Amino acid sequence: MRKTGSSEKWTSHVGVILAVAGSAVGLGNFLRFPGLAAQYGGGAFMIAYFISLLILGMPICWAEWTMGRYGGQNGFNSSPGIFQFITGRAGGRYLGVMSILIPVIIYMYYVYIEAWCLGYAVNFMIGDLDFPTKNVDAYSSFWAGFVGAGEDGSAVGFKYNQVGFYLIIVFILNFFIIYRGIARGIEFFCKYAMPALIVLGIIVLVRVLTLDSPIPDKPEQNIVNGLGYMWNPRDLSEQLLNPQLWLAASGQIFFSLSVGFGVIITYSSYLSNKDDIVLSSLSASSANEFCEVALGGMIIVPAAFMFLGQVGVKDQGTFDLGFKVLPLVFSKMPLGGLFGFIFFFLLFLAAMTSSLSMLQPGIAFFEEGLGLRRRQSVTLLGMITALGCMFIVYFSKDVKALDTVDFWIGTFMIFVLALIQTILFGWVLGVRKGWEEVHRGAAFRIPDFVKFVVKYISPLYLLGIFSLWVLFELFGWRPDTGEFIVTGYVADLLGSKDQAPNIVARMSVGMIVVVAVFLGMMISLAGKRWVNDGRNRRKEVSR
Repeated sequence: MRKTGSSEKWTSHVGVILAVAGSAVGLGNFLRFPGLAAQYGGGAFMIAYFISLLILGMPICWAEWTMGRYGGQNGFNSSPGIFQFITGRAGGRYLGVMSILIPVIIYMYYVYIEAWCLGYAVNFMIGDLDFPTKNVDAYSSFWAGFVGAGEDGSAVGFKYNQVGFYLIIVFILNFFIIYRGIARGIEFFCKYAMPALIVLGIIVLVRVLTLDSPIPDKPEQNIVNGLGYMWNPRDLSEQLLNPQLWLAASGQIFFSLSVGFGVIITYSSYLSNKDDIVLSSLSASSANEFCEVALGGMIIVPAAFMFLGQVGVKDQGTFDLGFKVLPLVFSKMPLGGLFGFIFFFLLFLAAMTSSLSMLQPGIAFFEEGLGLRRRQSVTLLGMITALGCMFIVYFSKDVKALDTVDFWIGTFMIFVLALIQTILFGWVLGVRKGWEEVHRGAAFRIPDFVKFVVKYISPLYLLGIFSLWVLFELFGWRPDTGEFIVTGYVADLLGSKDQAPNIVARMSVGMIVVVAVFLGMMISLAGKRWVNDGRNRRKEVSR
């Protein structure tokens, strides 16, 4: 008889596909992807993006689905337990620290941005974003006041045009749904939220594609040229030789598919050996790519191009494009208040489906590793994430805490975890064993050449991209001069000749370290329980 770590299971094939798609479809699809596509000139970025999808995204995605179900079928639903089982060594459980740390920390600031989306939807609905002076400065000023970007502590407010009230609502809503469990909570919500999200996205897309040129004296800023800006390659040879382009494209793939987040490996652990994980992963990935490219990209990039032109779009960051430029776009179109409400409510639903997935890895570990009941595990995780969220919300000036945590967790550590998972699948579990597992219950086979890709190409490509990222982003290498100029996030921590260390950045990294140490201690306790239960060795059960 199969020994399981949890009695929870998905109740339907469609439910798990929508839940996994929901974990992937989030603010990265509708804000981060359009921002990067605009910044890197559209067409060239799309080439790098799809190459990264084929070499990194899908192979690592299949690896995560396989390792998750393999661990689940042998009694483990948490990453520490699954990694310990795959490696066959007690020390393997500590590799799972990042698989819990990443989604838990991301949730702390993601729910903050989720509250922005709900707040913007409400303010569009009541007409509070219909400013007499319709320009980017007016919407920039509203955003800064709403999120508390002007001064630390100013985000803690509870008026309809402040984020505090909405933050409490979304925080409680997330934990209410996660408390209901896999089937009655996550699966139930995603079954309705994902179709609603897609329908709302199509409505906004149709409206954007039918817009006339909004600026009479600039007829070239029209929808056709906006679509061309996104899809047509320009300066291709120069762009594709830019390492930053490939770093951005591969990083976006992780956000697109939830690869390296520690989410898919937990979700797939609740599958049975009869579930088709090849088809399920392809279906979930296809739904995600549709939302990202066909909805997010084709709504935001062309719309912003029509109002700002090519130069103006390229200069916008993720938050600028989503919360300053897009409200301006909606304010200048007929029924803009209605479409603004629809769009930001769409963002809220997308954020909800993702933030729920970020809670489940921690819940699964507390239940499996510490033996806590659902209520206890939800309460403990709620306390941890509430404290972290309060830290990020309080230090809101220039969104410094959020930006710092997002860099070290949402970029740096995701690269590391993705590399570890690729090596575990290709070299520890082994491609032969992995191929047998991935095709268990599958209706069709993955082409055999993918085995070579996942064992050799994916880790080498990932290691190369990560090395370039470290070289450029962390050490500040300038290839034109050969100098190493420490700037940005490293300078925030260590200081430089032109910059003193930033205390908020240091405290943000300190908060990450504290949570990581706490989780490491909990994993140590879980390991002792597994030893006592005789579950500390790799011993497959018959299936």
